[in-house]
Amino acid sequence: MKLKTALCQVDMEWERTAGNLARLEAIVAAPDADVVVLPEMFATGFKLRPSVVAEPTDGLVATTMRRWAERYDRAVAGSVVIAEGGEYRNRMFFVEPSGATRWYDKRHLFRPGGEARDYTPGDRRMVVEYKGWRLLLLVCYDLRFPVWSRNRGDYDAILCCASWADDRREAWRTLIRARAIENQCYMAAVNRVGTDPDGAYAGDSALIDFAGATIADAGEAERTIVAEFDSETLAAYRQRFPAWMDADAFELKQSGSATPRRDRTE
Repeated sequence: MKLKTALCQVDMEWERTAGNLARLEAIVAAPDADVVVLPEMFATGFKLRPSVVAEPTDGLVATTMRRWAERYDRAVAGSVVIAEGGEYRNRMFFVEPSGATRWYDKRHLFRPGGEARDYTPGDRRMVVEYKGWRLLLLVCYDLRFPVWSRNRGDYDAILCCASWADDRREAWRTLIRARAIENQCYMAAVNRVGTDPDGAYAGDSALIDFAGATIADAGEAERTIVAEFDSETLAAYRQRFPAWMDADAFELKQSGSATPRRDRTE
């Protein structure tokens, strides 16, 4: 099976939700793809004061994503500022053309920038099954925590949306490849470009294979890149180089910390 995956590396206007959505529709519609992934907080810019732009789960951004998915017959993914139960979440939605919607609340909040002060972290991983593929959802800072994203034989590719500042550009480039290599999976990692009141963003969105090779790289410009993931090629590589069989066993506590296990092997 193959999966055409598009990364939309875009700029966005600060706090202009409706305007950003209007401009992004043509970008989402353009590529020939099964899945289109947008950056973290693509409709607003990265917000550390979420009350200004937060919306309910069925608000304008999520509703627009469902419309795009149905109209253009592709899954659409990206993160949104959500207000729920008196808390704020950095929520990554994955919306199918059928309207089926699943989401992942960002687990690791960017403490150096103040995100942990304003948002509530998620407490569960999310692996989405779509068109025969198992896709792990991650958001930005999650990339720095390999235990959380460890492949336990439960996914084939990672979809990661980010607003990753350009002063940590080399870390981004290194981590997206490291997560692909160590988990023997495809990586679809989309970052934004442009500037906002808090920083600048260099892009470097990339589609990477299970051995760490770059399939497509967006560079620093606003552009969309597309690549085809191939499940047969992935399976053959995992069989030929079965590093996953030698992984250290562990389980995750509810707190998110890892506890080693000695009663089984992976």
